[in-house]
Amino acid sequence: MNSKVFDTGLRLSTIACAIAALIACGQEQMPAADTMEPAAAPAAPAPEAETAAVDVSIAMPPDSIPLYSTDSIARKGFYYAGGDYVGDPPVMGGQMYVDVWEPAEITQPYPIVLFHGNGQTGVDWQQTPDGRPGWAYYLMEHGYVIYMVDYPARGRSAYIPGGVHGDLGIRTAEQLETIWTNVGEKGNFPLKDNHTQWPGGGHRGDPIFDTFIKSQVQFAGRSTEMARFATIELLDEIGTPVILMTHSQGGGVGWGVADARPDLVAAIVTIEPGGPQISPVDTANVAYRDRIGNAWGPTNYPLTYDPPVADPAEIETVLEETSDQPGEIPCYMQVEPARRLVNLADIPVLAISADGTYHRVFDACIPKWLSQAGVDAEFVRLEDVGISGNGHMMMLELNSDDIIAFLDGWIQENVD
Repeated sequence: MNSKVFDTGLRLSTIACAIAALIACGQEQMPAADTMEPAAAPAAPAPEAETAAVDVSIAMPPDSIPLYSTDSIARKGFYYAGGDYVGDPPVMGGQMYVDVWEPAEITQPYPIVLFHGNGQTGVDWQQTPDGRPGWAYYLMEHGYVIYMVDYPARGRSAYIPGGVHGDLGIRTAEQLETIWTNVGEKGNFPLKDNHTQWPGGGHRGDPIFDTFIKSQVQFAGRSTEMARFATIELLDEIGTPVILMTHSQGGGVGWGVADARPDLVAAIVTIEPGGPQISPVDTANVAYRDRIGNAWGPTNYPLTYDPPVADPAEIETVLEETSDQPGEIPCYMQVEPARRLVNLADIPVLAISADGTYHRVFDACIPKWLSQAGVDAEFVRLEDVGISGNGHMMMLELNSDDIIAFLDGWIQENVD
């Protein structure tokens, strides 16, 4: 038995026995009601009695479980967006779990909807693996209503097996170390030695890495396709414009949502979105692979162009002769005159990239494609604004507060 619980229980038992004895004694000596004198006011407790209370409840969680103040949060709830009955007998599929947090004081006109990356869930925004509060708490303190999703067939959103939602994959410990956490030792991309902000050693057996890998989940082939339609329904339910904050795989979700509901998207802030356009990249060799990837530009599904596009083969492209910086690829661009992404034209976009990430090899390309297509897209290399050492999972890293403060500052300056 836990000694703390046992000792406390013994003390409480002793006190209870003493109280029972005092009550019994009082009953034996109590005079008849008609002979009782008016009761005197109870004496104030001695100061010593106040200090005898237990200082810490035995029910409190241990220090090893991180806890954070919720003073900046007024209300919390959850919601399921999307979903349809599928199969025979029918089950519900395609629904998307959404955490909803409302700050104690709403000071921002636009809520933020947060989209996670591949193998991730909405917990990315709530807590870092070394036990610090995540970006969700910063956003509460700064007055934003936030919506944090788990994509369909991911996390708290149901997965239907049997081919309905596609095969499941999950990243191994070796893969996580190589691309995100221990890249100085195991990475194979140009800027790997810049990565200094991951907390802890970044390898198996390190307690912070072990905590991180426990948060990684399976990913289904159709997750992001279903997330796009579920988010469109979520925005219709919210009914007012929102800011989309997307990360990695979530970038592809965000472009489609904004294209479908431009009047309900006030801005897009995207953190190393998936890509690049037209063809996938070998980041180790800083070279394109010999196949087509995002044939519609930022996505592998239709977007609204003007002049209209019925088939992505109609989008004529040309590869730049040189890249903007060493360690980056040249980008596929449209042959001029470029078709316009008309539904994104009035939505300001910020795309950021860290200086210790494999994503830097191609991160400049999607913002350049958007700009050529008439979108107000800004690309920021974080080291150019004084933020260095980050990898792809920057919302979990040591200087994560600096990054969310920068993103918040950009929103204040650029979103009307």
